Amino acid sequence: MENDSDKQLIEGEIADYLLTDDGILISYSKSILRTVENISANVELVKKITGNKKVPLLIYLKNSPVPDKETRKFSTEQLPQIYTAMAMVSKPGLAQLIMKILFKFQTPPIPIKSFTDDEKAREWLKRFL
Repeated sequence: MENDSDKQLIEGEIADYLLTDDGILISYSKSILRTVENISANVELVKKITGNKKVPLLIYLKNSPVPDKETRKFSTEQLPQIYTAMAMVSKPGLAQLIMKILFKFQTPPIPIKSFTDDEKAREWLKRFL
């Protein structure tokens, strides 16, 4: 691991973030209901953190309430605006459940893969830098 530990965590409403030295954005998800409003604010926060550059995202998932259909659609539309790829790290089953909810009727708009090991997730994301 690089020298990411001396960086400050950037706090957001639905997740806290850390941009690594190698350009991967790490997201520590929070257990809160996602809405179009808080996802919009989160997209702006991510753009601010990354300097408006699309980056690979390593997200540590937490159980949170299932958002409504409009929020899921909006969230899916926002992904390719801010991320090149997404690696989801969670306990077995959680990421697959989220994938089924978000992408029930369509393929994901960016490469997305689930992991239980964050080092493997980071290695996979490096090809999207």
